[in-house]
Amino acid sequence: MPDRAYLHPIDPQLVPGARNAIDVCLRLQPEERITIITDSATREIVAALQKEVERIGSEYSLFVLEHHARRPLKYMPVIILDDLECSQVSIFAAQTQPGELGARTEMTAVVNHHRIRHAHMVNINREIMLEGMRADFVKVDQLSQRLVERARQAEHIACRTPHGTEFEAEFSPTLKWVKTSGIITRDKWGNLPGGEIFTAPMNTNGTFVVDGVVGDYLCERFGDLQYAPLTIEVENNRIRSLRSDNKDLRDEFRAYTSTDENSDRVGEFAIGTNTACTRVIGHILQDEKIPGVHIAFGHPYAEHTGANWVSKTHIDCVGRDFDIWFDGEQVMEQGKFLV
Repeated sequence: MPDRAYLHPIDPQLVPGARNAIDVCLRLQPEERITIITDSATREIVAALQKEVERIGSEYSLFVLEHHARRPLKYMPVIILDDLECSQVSIFAAQTQPGELGARTEMTAVVNHHRIRHAHMVNINREIMLEGMRADFVKVDQLSQRLVERARQAEHIACRTPHGTEFEAEFSPTLKWVKTSGIITRDKWGNLPGGEIFTAPMNTNGTFVVDGVVGDYLCERFGDLQYAPLTIEVENNRIRSLRSDNKDLRDEFRAYTSTDENSDRVGEFAIGTNTACTRVIGHILQDEKIPGVHIAFGHPYAEHTGANWVSKTHIDCVGRDFDIWFDGEQVMEQGKFLV
């Protein structure tokens, strides 16, 4: 059975971000049904989201993962997947654990198949609720739309940073650019806080200095990498070499990107567009939305980009202080948009 009880009082400081999620990003309607998936560590935030759903008056089910399966999840519990199939809207707000990407992929497969408006709030925390989730997502969407229209015409995008990034990507018209600005539609589920455009690049080459954060469960372990960055050399869309003074980071990243035959392949080239995110906080959910470039190795979201390959893994890499050029025309200088 679904879980219904509040485990926390409602923190009024979390309400603006929760209301933004329900009213602006998901546009939940009283006649719609919503499935909310969380875990014990995230119940304070989900209590605020749950209260906003009740304010709207929508029917809902709420599931606390630990009540239905042992973690780390080897699969998404069937009761949750069955409930999702009955909903028009859904939220996943929980903390990651190693090896759970497959379970989340089972969930998003149902979301994709039924075209559910889904908010993915992996590793959401209080800091993110008070910053990135308080963005004006209408304005973020307008900026994202202007940028994605230009990106769809670009054949090459180059970027560099004062910290050593010199990176170029080539694009194919057969690979689609996707906008996930925080305004979530049936066409593509989105992370919250939102604010990025992305595609699967045809090819990439160069040096990418990860002095922001890396993704998945490595983010929680290593946090902000400003003073111990990971330098990645990429050749023909594959990792050629890794360097870092933090040998644990280097070795764990190498192990992660060796999981399958495409785990070391650049599957995502993205530009963050959430102008409410002005600093690295050490959490990938928000930090990848900072205006600038991030790339990811592994799964290319083939169901949305049109890529003809897949991977079991996906790990984001965020840098700082970008200059960006679309086909030689500069669109960002020192992390500030010129468009």
